[in-house]
Amino acid sequence: MTVADRFKPFGTTIFAEITSRAVEAQAVNLGQGFPDFDGPEFIKLAAKRAIDEKPNQYAPMGGVPEFTNAIASRWQRDTGQAIDPKSQVTVTAGCTEAIPATTLGLLNPGDEVILFEPYYDSYPASLAMAGAKPVFVTLHDRGGSFAFDEAELRAAVTSKTRAIILNTPHNPTGKVFSRAELEQIAGVCREQDLLCISDEVYDRLVYRDEHNPEAEHVSIASLPGMAERTITLNSLGKTFSLTGWKIGWAIASPELTEGIRAAHQYLTYAVSTPMQYAASEALGAPGSYYEELTATFTARRDALAAALERLGFKVNRPAGGYFILADHRGVSEPLGLKTDVEVCHHLIEHAGVATIPPTAFYDHKQRGQHLLRFAFCKTQETIDAAVQRLQKLARAGV
Repeated sequence: MTVADRFKPFGTTIFAEITSRAVEAQAVNLGQGFPDFDGPEFIKLAAKRAIDEKPNQYAPMGGVPEFTNAIASRWQRDTGQAIDPKSQVTVTAGCTEAIPATTLGLLNPGDEVILFEPYYDSYPASLAMAGAKPVFVTLHDRGGSFAFDEAELRAAVTSKTRAIILNTPHNPTGKVFSRAELEQIAGVCREQDLLCISDEVYDRLVYRDEHNPEAEHVSIASLPGMAERTITLNSLGKTFSLTGWKIGWAIASPELTEGIRAAHQYLTYAVSTPMQYAASEALGAPGSYYEELTATFTARRDALAAALERLGFKVNRPAGGYFILADHRGVSEPLGLKTDVEVCHHLIEHAGVATIPPTAFYDHKQRGQHLLRFAFCKTQETIDAAVQRLQKLARAGV
């Protein structure tokens, strides 16, 4: 027996590989994108109450009504669109399950799907499960600002194209797609009758400041003619620093939801019942919670970015998400290191700091070799410890 052919190209995820190396080396882990602190106390208390006071049996396949209603209410507040929580919301085991539930439920073998690279590494694997083929359009690094070429996007569409996968705010670049860019993508979807699978797990982590004065999250489903052809994916984990809860959801038209649920019912069927009750309370958090959260992450982003710049990295502060994608050439070239993989392993071994080599997220590997991904969704103490180690390495000239 061996690994199925569909998974052989992927091997072990880069996150598992780097985390394992980091543990072995006792490195400060700025690699995998999970907070090293717990989520808000009021949500954890809600989960404890739910365990004691609510049912602990299977939830309805689509989700606990209290939670799906909360999702629908938030969606209407954000987009102005009213949706039916019974037929348009599906609760999943994190966004990670929502992705294959969507690809398995809506795509057929041989369908082509356009991915923007660099991409979250789950996307190609989820397409492989469905027998679909990824077609890559590059977000080109233009001095730290990442953008796609509309002509390249249009040229990627063929008679077999079924969908475009969008991720905004974007992992790993930190790009928040502008309304104008979303209009270009929406135009292609409408003209070519394509679906849009929109991963918006970082929707509340947008940093509108002097570095990104126009940053604004816009759900592409809110644009004209897109609600009926968009599957919007989201989760609780990123916004509330509860990645271990694995609570996500998909919003789509009743027709598309039928396809998603056709797969979901055989993947997990239902998601943790008490956590859904707690999640419904989380979505009722006041605006001050989000303001404090973005202020905290902005400060940590800036602290890490400033330190990396002092060390010789070229950094553009991201407009959203958890990550800084930094150009390492000012640091690596004097050491004779060329690729992101070489630099990543060098930092683990010599500095005791773990990062992620982003070529793992590129089909065109050469376009990401000059970059490293640093996670700033950590405590200030963790960031300070990583910076101290990097500074010590720089002084040693190793």
